[in-house]
Amino acid sequence: MKRNVVSFRSNANLARRLWGEPSRTALHTLRDLTLRYSLSVAAGDLQFLDGRWYVTHSGLLQLAFRKGCCGIKPVLQERLSDVGSCRWVFKATVYKSRGSKGFVGYGDANPTNTSPLVRGAEMRVAETRAVNRALRKAYGIGLCSVEELDGLLVLPGPRRKRISPQSRRPRMARVTGNQGCETGCASSSGSTASTPH
Repeated sequence: MKRNVVSFRSNANLARRLWGEPSRTALHTLRDLTLRYSLSVAAGDLQFLDGRWYVTHSGLLQLAFRKGCCGIKPVLQERLSDVGSCRWVFKATVYKSRGSKGFVGYGDANPTNTSPLVRGAEMRVAETRAVNRALRKAYGIGLCSVEELDGLLVLPGPRRKRISPQSRRPRMARVTGNQGCETGCASSSGSTASTPH
């Protein structure tokens, strides 16, 4: 499946129609994301929430496909998970090439950090979050993915509704003790420095 070339102009115009006039910084970041990664607003690769860009799971998967990703391996971390409290932790490894040692990301989910709309699907949310973190590391995406946010309901278009007051806190801060998300989650632009594991 070949994708048309994404232009910054079309991304910016659609972003304006969906979310209003973005700031200069947000437009600069959108230009960088468009040119560097060919992410498309129309394809749903990006979301603009509270003045910040977030990449989506589908956007990360499309990027991996275009870059020739060799594989993604998610593994349930049974010791850290608790079926009774619906707390799930996954480790995902992304292999960019056949000889790659892989890029690792962890993701967790439980009823306190997911939207009520996905209640009962916490295991799948944790897996998605782990895959997203690993993909972001593998391809140097310095944005948080929208699926890594706490309890955020993503609606099409400009209407956004917060379910939780902590919706901007990245997912892995509690599991890894990585307060402030030094891996680049809170950044609006730039690459996440990471070494393969």
